[in-house]
Amino acid sequence: MQDAQDILSNESLSRNEKISKLNDLLSEARGLQRAATEGGMDPEDGVTRTLRDIELALETLNANSPESGAATL
Repeated sequence: MQDAQDILSNESLSRNEKISKLNDLLSEARGLQRAATEGGMDPEDGVTRTLRDIELALETLNANSPESGAATL
């Protein structure tokens, strides 16, 4: 899985392509966090940090990121 920094630094992607890829990554990371929470796994296994990294990358691109928090999980 690509990380947010890889996507941000990829010069061959347009801003919109980066935002799209980051949103896909955000969705995937939220799914992993949800599965960890529901499955009794450790929810602090790095997924929270990954989510924050993706959100920061989207902020860097001035993208309108979706609301975060428990209600969006």
